[in-house]
Amino acid sequence: MANFKGHEFYDDPEVFEKYTQHRQGIHNPNERIEKPAVLELLNGLTGSILDLGCGYGDLGPEIVLKGATHYTGIDSSAKMIGMGQSRFGNDRVKLIRSRLEDWEYPKNAFDWVISRLVFHYVAELSVILNRIHHTLKTDGKLVFSVEHPVLTSSMHLSRPKGKKQDWMVDEYFNTGIRNQRWMGGNVEKYHRTIEEYWRLLVDTGFRVTDIREGCPDPKQFQDEAEYERRKRIPLFLIIKAVKVDF
Repeated sequence: MANFKGHEFYDDPEVFEKYTQHRQGIHNPNERIEKPAVLELLNGLTGSILDLGCGYGDLGPEIVLKGATHYTGIDSSAKMIGMGQSRFGNDRVKLIRSRLEDWEYPKNAFDWVISRLVFHYVAELSVILNRIHHTLKTDGKLVFSVEHPVLTSSMHLSRPKGKKQDWMVDEYFNTGIRNQRWMGGNVEKYHRTIEEYWRLLVDTGFRVTDIREGCPDPKQFQDEAEYERRKRIPLFLIIKAVKVDF
């Protein structure tokens, strides 16, 4: 099977079906770990919001309820945007199909930029960060999550079937492309160290103000064994940064 990139992966019918089922799972770590950590860093959220790689835009209505005046979601997957527009589209929630690399970022247009579990699919992340800096207003904020580097470092290695009970960290400082078998397909991702994420932000005009590693909250879990399992290794890296004018 060929390796998919970006929207090609999620627009594959088999992958899309498995992914939507995964997101609805009771122990889905995106909902139980990553999303609560992101929402915690969105404290004080107001104004206009840009969500890069928004999927089907399920965060949009919630963001509006938290205080956003307008939510714009960008995603390259036709299936994701189609699902979102049928569910959430209204005058305050706007969903647009476009590759992040191709969209025209308006200058000084947004108060916040959010990107959840997308940047590890992006080859030239500095290009996207520069465009985010361009589109944020003065003192605008960026909150993003990625798969934790201890996972992406070794995700290309073979793994046993079933629930993973042991994790290996290898080739951590050998950054770059990782090809992973996931959701019934092969997908191309990019491994970066925590240090590299920090350096990319600084070099593109951001000051890091907070960082989280998705420590599980027992209130999010109905199964004690699953909670204990999720405490063994970080799945996500979540970073908050503020725009610094050059």
